[in-house]
Amino acid sequence: MVSPGKAHALTSVSVDASTILDGWPGSPTVGVLRLVDGVIEEVAASGDLDAQRPWASVSKLVVAMAIGVEVDWGLHRYDDELGPPGATLAHHLSHSAGFGLEAGDATAPVGTKRVYSNVAVDRAVAWVVGGESPGRWLDDRVFSGLGMDRTVLDGRPAAGVVGSTRDLMTFAGVWLRSDGLAVATRDLIVSPHLAELDGIVPGFGRFRPCPWGLGPEIRGDKGHWMGDWPSDSAGHFGKSGALVLFNVRERIAVVATSTVAFGPWAVALWPSWTSAIRTLALTS
Repeated sequence: MVSPGKAHALTSVSVDASTILDGWPGSPTVGVLRLVDGVIEEVAASGDLDAQRPWASVSKLVVAMAIGVEVDWGLHRYDDELGPPGATLAHHLSHSAGFGLEAGDATAPVGTKRVYSNVAVDRAVAWVVGGESPGRWLDDRVFSGLGMDRTVLDGRPAAGVVGSTRDLMTFAGVWLRSDGLAVATRDLIVSPHLAELDGIVPGFGRFRPCPWGLGPEIRGDKGHWMGDWPSDSAGHFGKSGALVLFNVRERIAVVATSTVAFGPWAVALWPSWTSAIRTLALTS
């Protein structure tokens, strides 16, 4: 099976990164990137870039990219219906198919609210891969082709990816430059689907509306973990304390992994921290 084209190696630029971990508990690792003249530059990085850590729900971005490859190859369409009646692949990826967080949780009519759902993402993957191993599928569609050789699926597709921060930086750079994805597909993934829906961002509360793309969360007008990043910024975080945040138009991204699980510390820190990182990425 053909995989996405390999991403080019990161190019480092000299920036003082001594403060980018300020406020983080434990032993975090952070990487800040920008796209300049087609080259992904490492603006700043700190921590153990090669340690394998759980990405938790950042895994949903990997699923989003893998399904984007399927769409590009003509194997699946976002308007394919996979149930319940009226629920499409796009509904599942954008948390609007009506499923609760997990199987057995309360449901809602399709397309009426944004209910953050692990089960919907797992169902989407199961439907796409059929009898194939989800781990093998993600390796074929994403990890292997991008040279992410320290990243694997170790658990459910919605939250089971484990990998290095260096690989996470490679992955973030792919969104900026659209390696392995048609630009139109990338742009569709990072655009709001059913933008008017209300919903809850776990840990940060209810937002009206709560825009989400076909996998990534979209900032919109939310005041939360994305700080002062523009409304068209996209990303995801996980309960492991990992995050990816990027803006295609501004051509910048930040990734982080953590040894301390998401909690009140992240709710308090991330809004101002991501704002400061954006300034660093744009002005260094």
